[in-house]
Amino acid sequence: MNDPNAQAVRTGTTKDARIKHASIAKISSVLTLIGIVVTAYLLFARPSQLRWGATDAEIARSMPGDALSDHPTFLSTRAITINATPEIIWPWLVQMGYGRAGFYGYDIIENIGSARGLRSAGHIVPELQQISVGDPLPLSAAGGLVFNAIAPNRYLVWSGAKGPFPGGFTWALYPIDANHTRLVSRIQWSHHWTQPLVLVMDLFTEFTDHLAVRKILHGVKERVEGHVESIARQTFAFAILVWAFVAFLVSIWLVLRRPLTSHRWRVTLIAGGAWLVVWYASIPLWLCVAVNGIVIFILRMRDRSNIRRHAL
Repeated sequence: MNDPNAQAVRTGTTKDARIKHASIAKISSVLTLIGIVVTAYLLFARPSQLRWGATDAEIARSMPGDALSDHPTFLSTRAITINATPEIIWPWLVQMGYGRAGFYGYDIIENIGSARGLRSAGHIVPELQQISVGDPLPLSAAGGLVFNAIAPNRYLVWSGAKGPFPGGFTWALYPIDANHTRLVSRIQWSHHWTQPLVLVMDLFTEFTDHLAVRKILHGVKERVEGHVESIARQTFAFAILVWAFVAFLVSIWLVLRRPLTSHRWRVTLIAGGAWLVVWYASIPLWLCVAVNGIVIFILRMRDRSNIRRHAL
């Protein structure tokens, strides 16, 4: 005769084994998904975002501040054409900074707590035009950089305050003709692989720096040319960026929390691809909205399918 207690133990052991196997399968699938998305970032998104708007000549050109980082692991050169002379653009660059004129980017996140208010300046602020080498350049309430080099109407270099190679952030102006100028941004620094806490900030910068700098370049251009984006549209654009990333995270969470299916795995991969497109592809805002809309539709359809299946 079979011992009921022994059978119960075997049943429980089998159930535990199935649960453990399912958990391992879910974790493996999520790691695979993240690996695919990160690989796509490294192969396609990263090379593109590190040279957004810049020509081959601008990337190859040496710039002030290049000596601030020895063999940088992060090196970006980005640029935009502005319909103005360097003399007109320069005052807008000089006054940038947290608690100063802002960064002309996503004010809803960059200027939180600023004594000058949430909105970046839409005009030249006279009292912010006098700067000297060594002056602090606040990036947030938590800290910032310093003015490392200044050449009026030509270039401005921000850098870290410590270390032999503190990294550099250069803004340079290169006239094209009498009425057009290239504003070129170059950022270079090295990841702190042996300092975990600093590395977290490095990785945050790695993935988000492009969004900030691209928006700053557009923000300077808009102000110089006299058509400043409304804060409502700016905030909406930022919300679209946040949603794209959150949708990807939610999809991963659903894979971990619910039964693993090939459909759910593919949907999460689509959400990861949508995040990369919205963040790193130079597409119009309406198209970003459309991409996010498609992801929302797919997620909702998946949930409805699950509801119907359970109802049956």
